[in-house]
Amino acid sequence: MARRKEQSAETEQALKDAARRLFAERGYLNTKITDITAAAGRSAGSFYNHFAGKEELLQALLRDFGEAGDIAADAAEHSPDFTDPAAVRYHVRNYWQFARAHWPVLRAVGQAALVNDEFAHVAARFAAEERAELADHLDGFDAAGLTLPSTPDASLAMAFLMVQALLEAVEEGALALTDAQAIDGLTRFIYRGLTGRDY
Repeated sequence: MARRKEQSAETEQALKDAARRLFAERGYLNTKITDITAAAGRSAGSFYNHFAGKEELLQALLRDFGEAGDIAADAAEHSPDFTDPAAVRYHVRNYWQFARAHWPVLRAVGQAALVNDEFAHVAARFAAEERAELADHLDGFDAAGLTLPSTPDASLAMAFLMVQALLEAVEEGALALTDAQAIDGLTRFIYRGLTGRDY
C-alpha cells in the first residue's frame, strides 16, 4: 500500500514536471494531455487517475506556485511596511526572482484564462488572495501622512499588474532588461506610485 502511494505521488510529480517543461516550450494552448503523458513517460490513462483534465493540472501547478511562494516569503524576516523603500525593494526583488523561476506556470495561467471563463475566475481569485497577503503592508500609510493612489486592494493590484506586465515583456523578448535593472526600476516606480515620494 505504501509503495502504491509512493508510485502515485511519483507519477503525479512526473506529470507536473512534464507539463511545466512543455508549457515553457510550446505554451499551454499548444500542449495536449497526450504530449504531457508522453513527456512524463506515463500512459495516457494514468493522467486521469490524478487530474480530470489539463485545467485541473494547471490549477495544481498554481497551488504549488502559491505554496512555494508562501514558503519563500516566510524564509527570511523582512519589514512589512511599504512606507519604507527597502521593504518595497525586498518584496519586488523576491517576487521578480520567484516569478521568473516559475514563468511557465504564470504564462500558462494567463493563456488558460483567455479561453476558459472558469479558469479566469480561478486566476482572479488567486491574484486576490496574493494581494490580501500584502494588505497589512499598507497599514502605516495613514500614520505617515501618506495617501494611496486608490483603495488599498486596487493600489496593490496596480503594483502586481505592473510587475506581471514587465515580466511578460522581458520573458517574451519584447524588452531587454537585466534582473537588476527590472528590480530597480519597478521598486522606484511602485514606491513612488504608492507613496508619492521619490525613491
